[in-house]
Amino acid sequence: MSTATPTTSEHPNGLWDEPGPARRLQLLRSAESVAIIGMSDKPSRASYFVATYLKSDSSYRQYFVNPRLVGKTVLGEPGYATLKDLPEAPDIVVAFRKPADLPDLAREAAEAGAKTLWVQLGIHSEEAMQVATDLGLNAVQNRCIKIEHGRFHGNLHLGGFDTGVISAKRQLRDST
Repeated sequence: MSTATPTTSEHPNGLWDEPGPARRLQLLRSAESVAIIGMSDKPSRASYFVATYLKSDSSYRQYFVNPRLVGKTVLGEPGYATLKDLPEAPDIVVAFRKPADLPDLAREAAEAGAKTLWVQLGIHSEEAMQVATDLGLNAVQNRCIKIEHGRFHGNLHLGGFDTGVISAKRQLRDST
């Protein structure tokens, strides 16, 4: 059984295919480093929340890419201007960017030696997914890496948070 990244020619009609749950789990388990593009130093932003979760519940080396963070430290990590500035090629590039920026980001991720372009929940760019696939990257879009990691590692309630309760039994409310 091969674990090689599928090439465009292996996809029907040469088009990008959404990776299924087993493939997404494999991508998360095989990764050792994650670069978050569009990272913010504001705790109210989704990128900060995702980075906080990944820091507390994974062993990924994290890199925060945002030109505004250069010279700053966020969650104990320095900020970088571009993927080229990182000390290593990240396994996963997580994108918190607008769709129009994503095709160029796919090219930048491939040039930096990344393995996967992961576009966050609510963000779509079929063009970027195809560019990433054509350049040999794995490509995931419209999925939150925090939610996917939590789902696969038993840390996620249906509402998207950890309740701390492990039970298959529903609680019935007393109607009196």
